[in-house]
Amino acid sequence: MSFRARTAAAAAVLAAAVLVPAPASAQEFRSVGEPAAILYDAPSVKAKRLWVLSRGYPVQVSVSIEGWTKVRDATGGLAWIENRSLSSARTVLVRATMGTLRDSPSELGAVLLRVGRDVVLDMVEPPVGEWVRVRHRDGAVGFIHVNQVFGL
Repeated sequence: MSFRARTAAAAAVLAAAVLVPAPASAQEFRSVGEPAAILYDAPSVKAKRLWVLSRGYPVQVSVSIEGWTKVRDATGGLAWIENRSLSSARTVLVRATMGTLRDSPSELGAVLLRVGRDVVLDMVEPPVGEWVRVRHRDGAVGFIHVNQVFGL
């Protein structure tokens, strides 16, 4: 193989590595820790205010700088939030029209509760396979399929 061919092959491998998204396990999620947190278009309280998220709403961390974190919400929107507004508590947001909590991590598990879109659930345990154990605000604890939620 010529030097030119080896260089082109190496460049193709590098480009592919750069374009491949990080695996789901490498994604960092946090939740809003204040009753209402303002999201901005730049990392400054003087920047344009974009929207407000309520306590518990999960966000995906994109990048952090001193005092600020750029996050992605469930709709895919990117914005900046002050670090003090974030919590390490793990939550998920129901994205399916109707989320189903079951008593076991299986489609055969008994239905414990059905919850509507955009309901925040506390994560009790990290996901195992295709299911995650969650708690509803009324105290019900069960399993929900990972394709029904955002925040994992």
